[in-house]
Amino acid sequence: MVKYVVMKIYTAILILVLTLSACGKKSNPKSKKQQPNIVFIFTDDQTYTAINALGNSEIKTPNMDALVQQGTTFTNAYNMGSWSGAVCAASRAMLISGRTVWRANNFRQNWKKQDSIDKTWAKLLENSGYNTYMTGKWHVDAPATKVFKYTANIRPGMPRDAWDHATMVAKFDSLYRTKNPDSKTIMPNGYNRPKTTTDTTWLPTDITKGGYWKGGKHWSEVLKDDAITFINTAKQKEKPFFMYLAFNAPHDPRQAPKAYQAMYNVNNITIPKSFLPEYPYRHNIANGDDLRDEALAPFPRTELAIKTHIKEYYASITHLDAQIGDILTALKNSGKINNTYIIFTSDHGLAMGKHGLLGKQNLFDHSIRPPMIIVGPDIPKNKKNTADVYLQDAMATSLEIAGIQKPNYIEFNSFLQLAKQNNTKSNYKSIYGAYLDVQRMIRKDGYKLLVYPKIKKVLLFNLQTDPEEMNNIANLPEEQNRVLQLFNELQKLQKTMNDPLDISTSKPQLKSN
Repeated sequence: MVKYVVMKIYTAILILVLTLSACGKKSNPKSKKQQPNIVFIFTDDQTYTAINALGNSEIKTPNMDALVQQGTTFTNAYNMGSWSGAVCAASRAMLISGRTVWRANNFRQNWKKQDSIDKTWAKLLENSGYNTYMTGKWHVDAPATKVFKYTANIRPGMPRDAWDHATMVAKFDSLYRTKNPDSKTIMPNGYNRPKTTTDTTWLPTDITKGGYWKGGKHWSEVLKDDAITFINTAKQKEKPFFMYLAFNAPHDPRQAPKAYQAMYNVNNITIPKSFLPEYPYRHNIANGDDLRDEALAPFPRTELAIKTHIKEYYASITHLDAQIGDILTALKNSGKINNTYIIFTSDHGLAMGKHGLLGKQNLFDHSIRPPMIIVGPDIPKNKKNTADVYLQDAMATSLEIAGIQKPNYIEFNSFLQLAKQNNTKSNYKSIYGAYLDVQRMIRKDGYKLLVYPKIKKVLLFNLQTDPEEMNNIANLPEEQNRVLQLFNELQKLQKTMNDPLDISTSKPQLKSN
């Protein structure tokens, strides 16, 4: 009898153990369900129109087109501006820190301290279980090796051997050249070109010029190789990963192999609708002759020069597009793609001849709007969302994807739910923009107000009827109230943003009838 009781107890215990074990196995998949992988693909100087699937029939971007088709595109993504001519540095500082432009400028000075490093984008993900990886352009004061767990081929803002800003300034006498447009003033190779169809002093395929060819392989291709190497390692691991893949292209020098340059004929390039030989206020908004971006082409602008720069710009983008294709293929082959979100954007746009400008040191849409695409398991496919977002929202979005509560110091907002629900109501009442102490901007309800405080100039554009921002309507009697309302709201935004500039002397006055 005792033996029977012992056997019954033993059997009961065994059943209990097996039951608990079985329960554990059943719950295991749920408990072990990985946080999604996040791949952030970041280009440099790519304007929002520089993708074929977004309306530009002249450019070839089959892999970016695939991202557009596979996900949701935010057609009104903005960079907030910059405290320096290096707009990309400010854009990336905001992105990594989660802080708006002026607070990011203050915060970046403390990035060498560990407690500040711990508040950066990648560290927040790493501390929540992610393997974090970075390759390509960094251009942030914080050491990339401290921000990311793994890094490879950390690149500067631009290749130093091809473009020497100090040399350019030393050799470039803007006053002399303005008075003597046919002068023989010597410019560093690659600037002030082309003047004629036979100008071959600098070619984007010439590997002897260094630049992105330095090291023997184009930097876009090196980044592709780095990314695939990491993917092939990550696919064997259980931990989720965050990849920060930052191309230098299509930032100048806009170099690409001959096969990609041959895809474009300069004679078939369309001149922008807003093309001007010279922007009338460029000297008043810190876009003078000695601004490096603007010195790449001759003044006044010519159709030949603009077409040539656009051709090289397109070729550079098509080349990097091919590298993105290889990265996407590696992700698919890894078996991880079904649990991976991809966010694609650029640090800002670029003028490329619009308004007589070349660079990004202005607040026109061509220079502050990049493409913004999100692809993921539950993201609607081939959708266009018109909600206003900042490109720096990518950080907060990734945190929501990872299931991480956004810290209070992060000022940007996730657009994940906007994408999932195809909701076009913005997280922001208006969009703010700034450049140095010479330009301010507010965008609201389809209108944009530009303020040039140095000359007390105010411009207003109806972006719905005038997307190229060619018709200033600030002086129309029927727009006076709108101008004043937007100006007042801009001043309120400045306080919110901790903006140090006083624009009150530029405040317009209502004109009496």
